[in-house]
Formats: sequence, C-alpha cells, structure tokens
Amino acid sequence: MKILFVCKYNAFRSRVAEEYFNKVISDKKIKGVNVISRGIIIGQDSDSEQRRISKSLLGANIGKRKPIPLTYQDMKDSDMIIVVADDIPRIVFNYPLPSIQKKIVMWSIKDEQDLNKENIKNIVLKIKGKVDSLVQKLEGKRK
Repeated sequence: MKILFVCKYNAFRSRVAEEYFNKVISDKKIKGVNVISRGIIIGQDSDSEQRRISKSLLGANIGKRKPIPLTYQDMKDSDMIIVVADDIPRIVFNYPLPSIQKKIVMWSIKDEQDLNKENIKNIVLKIKGKVDSLVQKLEGKRK
C-alpha cells in the first residue's frame, strides 16, 4: 500500500504526517506500507518553530530534506491521497483518470506561517490524531 500526504508547500503539514506515520508504523512493526509527502507549490521550507515543535511533540524530523513537488505519477501510483490542508481546493486533483478522485481524503488542516507556537502545536497534535486514527483503521483491515 502506498499513501501520499499532500499540503500546499510540502514544508510542514504533509511532512509532519509522513514522518509521524513512518515512526508509528515502525514502532508497531507494520510492514507493506510506503508513505511519501509532496506539495502543490514549491518555494518555502518549514520554519524553525515548526521543526522544533514537530520534533519535541512527535519525534518527527521534518527538516531532514527539502520540499518535493507533487506529480501526476505520485497520485497515480498511490492507493490513498490524503490532503493535509484546508488551502488546496479539490479541483486541483481533477485529472482524466477518475480513479484519482476515489483515492482522495481531505483532512482540512489550517497552515501556520507566523511562528505562532500555540497554533503550530495545535496543528501538530491534530495531525497526530488523524494519523493515529488512520493507523488504527489500517491495523483493523489487516486482522
């Protein structure tokens, strides 16, 4: 199974989801799940507060690589596309392949670009809750 997390820049939200998801499935020894994250717009990276808070709350190192742009191939090859953003309209995913539409899950999580520590913490914890729920569902399907 291949899961694709997408946000606007692949700087914060999708990277937190990817890194935390990988940590959880590694801790639980869940095999056969490949996770990547991508961004619609490439240009900025995570800021120091986003990196620090993600690391301290979840052990997620979102600063270990630069943002990667979303490609059609990424979407086509994924079994599930999770949009970890409230600022990407669903129309962005209107491709001739109808199967892409069926793969999309919208998490509608706000972004934070003003170094507001409390907002960043809330976003990280919201992503944690969503990822934990997703992992539970995947574990249920494997039993």
